[in-house]
Amino acid sequence: MALYSPFKNYIWNLSVAIAMESGGRIGEIVDMCQPIIDAADNGADAGTPQFMQAWAAMGRKLLELAAEDEAKGRAFSASDKLERASLYLLVAERMQGHGTQGREETYALARDSFDRSTRLGKLSRERVEIPLETGTMSAIFTRAPGDGPRPCVVFCNGLDSCKELLYWTGMPAALARRGISTLCVDQPGTGEALRLQNLPVDPHSESWASKAVDWLEQQAEVDAKRIGMTGISLGGHFAPRAVAYEPRFASGAVWGANHNWREVQDKRMQREGENPVPHYWAHVHWAFGATDQEDFLKKSADMNLNGHMDRIKVPFLVTHGANDRQISPSYADDLYDQLVNSPRREKVIFTAREGGVEHVGADNMAYGRDLIADWFAETLGGKTA
Repeated sequence: MALYSPFKNYIWNLSVAIAMESGGRIGEIVDMCQPIIDAADNGADAGTPQFMQAWAAMGRKLLELAAEDEAKGRAFSASDKLERASLYLLVAERMQGHGTQGREETYALARDSFDRSTRLGKLSRERVEIPLETGTMSAIFTRAPGDGPRPCVVFCNGLDSCKELLYWTGMPAALARRGISTLCVDQPGTGEALRLQNLPVDPHSESWASKAVDWLEQQAEVDAKRIGMTGISLGGHFAPRAVAYEPRFASGAVWGANHNWREVQDKRMQREGENPVPHYWAHVHWAFGATDQEDFLKKSADMNLNGHMDRIKVPFLVTHGANDRQISPSYADDLYDQLVNSPRREKVIFTAREGGVEHVGADNMAYGRDLIADWFAETLGGKTA
């Protein structure tokens, strides 16, 4: 496999790959991983406190170095270090079980570091709050350059990501280059919505995606007739569902086809396929607001796109990695085959020839990012050259 694998289990290696693809530096990553190589030997769950300790220590060191830069008036250098500190802290936090001591503090420090990086680096991104029926949905709005109303894409999380990790995929920068703005959202069940407001996953994603469209329609720089929707990992359920039931979306795409995630849970109970995070069942119970496994299975029953995709009547792109160890590529076939009313549908399975073969391109995000950005440029009136 193309996934860099310093550890003996997939989940830890996936976290390393996320960090590498999100702008981490290989020397820093090696320094964080080397002292904890043996900690992963007893499985994905056992050594996560050591993982947090090592990665948070690097994050704190970068915060100290950033403070030294800032004291010298070197704001851009400080911003770069704060960005990596935030990344390493979020990766460390993501690996912990719900309720782990230090998790809340680590998350708060990561968020603060990200916001300070934005200010010091004068980065073209803005934190916004979108009203929901209950609570709010925090998001990162990245404006495309240019005058007049531009297209925009709503980009949603998977099961265990957050809006900052969405930003670090490089998708907002790729879309901005093509004349398209991006709204990266912490939808219910993820990021701030889960951690700070205790808002659980809503399988009927149109309920919160429609609120994102409402907000975008109020922005003068957004062309309300050219709004697209995409999602990564479990966003491969949320994005198609939202496009199917929210007619204001003009185009859609998935970075990983999570066509029947409820069925995936049955397979995971039989130990088929890899999990995305340690303490997996505790995490999904938390994300869905479930009291136990029976309650979780009941609340996740609608995480299934069968019977809904014929409602999509706009262009739609399906992408998937050929060697995805979490979600079978067969789900990409199911999704594509059911897009019977889409005027333009396309399916791309990434192979070893180009890379991006792992789950949502964990081995190489460049191909998925470029393809999806080009897709929206073509279907929303952006530019590809």
